Amino acid sequence: MYVIFLIGTAGSGKSLLTSAFSDWLRMKRQDVISVNLDPGVRHLPYAPDVDVREHISLDEIMERYMLGPNGGLVLASDLIATEIDSIRVEVEEYNADYVVVDTPGQMELFAFRQSGLYIANELTSDPKAILYLFDAAFSSSPLNYVSNMFLATAVRNRFFLPQLYVLSKVDLLPSKTVNEILNYGRRVGALENAIERELTGSTRLMSRSVMRLISSLGLSFSLIPTSSKSERGFISLHSFLMRIFAGGEEVI
Repeated sequence: MYVIFLIGTAGSGKSLLTSAFSDWLRMKRQDVISVNLDPGVRHLPYAPDVDVREHISLDEIMERYMLGPNGGLVLASDLIATEIDSIRVEVEEYNADYVVVDTPGQMELFAFRQSGLYIANELTSDPKAILYLFDAAFSSSPLNYVSNMFLATAVRNRFFLPQLYVLSKVDLLPSKTVNEILNYGRRVGALENAIERELTGSTRLMSRSVMRLISSLGLSFSLIPTSSKSERGFISLHSFLMRIFAGGEEVI
């Protein structure tokens, strides 16, 4: 069983990719289940096989502890850790080839709270990987791209799991813009040139400094362009995941 966590900023397309990539894997005759870890989501583009909302009720938590939506989400996300044994049993009962895990829309609820790390570790002992999503529209600005680099680095530092970087929703942008973003990940010089060209003042200085610091760590941000609408990039995404999980061998 291979476990894939999808992490990214709100609106980056985690749920859509969970749905589309799971369906694509099923078309390849793979046994796949989807797991929803967002206790506050109202609507999903897929029917999760394992749903944290069956264990944690955001509305009940808000009413019981007299919390607003944000406070309720924080507490609900932490309370998932208390239900992890039951959730693990559900996941393991499926005995699937792949487990695609859709994390909360507000990524800090999973990525930057101690409960998120505990949940990731305890969900299953099987091999795991993270897909960090760079929202294509958001990442078209060098300022936002560097912000995503910083967040992706922080996620890597939190979980220390194999991590792939996905440029999501590329169907929303012209090909020229998509290629420019892809070049940011392939060549540090391309990103630095964009920073110098498009940013000014302290914004330019900060972005350049953060980019250089992250680059000095030897991290690579080669992006896999994907579209949940057209399934673009799914073959490449699957190939990279197989290199991580099975040394390039297909799951049979």
